[in-house]
Amino acid sequence: MKAPERLETNRLVLRRPAASDADAIFRRYSSDPEATRYLGWPRHERIDQTRAFLQFSDAEWQRWPAGPYLIESRSSGELLGGTGLQFETPHRAATGYVLARDAWGRGYATEALTAVVSVARDAHLRRLYALCLPDHAASWRVLEKCGFTREATLRSHAEFPNLLPGKPVDVLCYSLVFDETNDGVPQTGSSR
Repeated sequence: MKAPERLETNRLVLRRPAASDADAIFRRYSSDPEATRYLGWPRHERIDQTRAFLQFSDAEWQRWPAGPYLIESRSSGELLGGTGLQFETPHRAATGYVLARDAWGRGYATEALTAVVSVARDAHLRRLYALCLPDHAASWRVLEKCGFTREATLRSHAEFPNLLPGKPVDVLCYSLVFDETNDGVPQTGSSR
């Protein structure tokens, strides 16, 4: 089942990225050292890197039920950031989010992630997870507000190339496990 390519929340529009979005993505967040600081992908130094992301996005949408979404203001149409699902199997995916600096602290990440959780449930995922750095409290608070449970600290697990290039660091693993027996309601507690 394919997910919708466009979703609306109270204040936001989440939509599938298009090739024409490259300049706005690059300008708004993918080239910003502060916006990309805690991300698992390197900050874009050239617009070609953003174009490569858009090709990756198209491939994800073709292969899986969903993929990356851009986050826009519903009232102004301004690009605020990105989120989405990165499938690993038909039943397991990772999620995350990035916002332009002027969109921080307004509850947009929580609102966008709540919509992504609904997409994950409708796509019949069993497990949705996210990784974040232990000292990035703003990120793990968003995950907790959206019903994710902290499972573990994964030691030397992931590289954050904008902080410590080439050095795997400890990360917190948060997850939602959807139970098929109760219509996809997320379950709390460890999902191992």
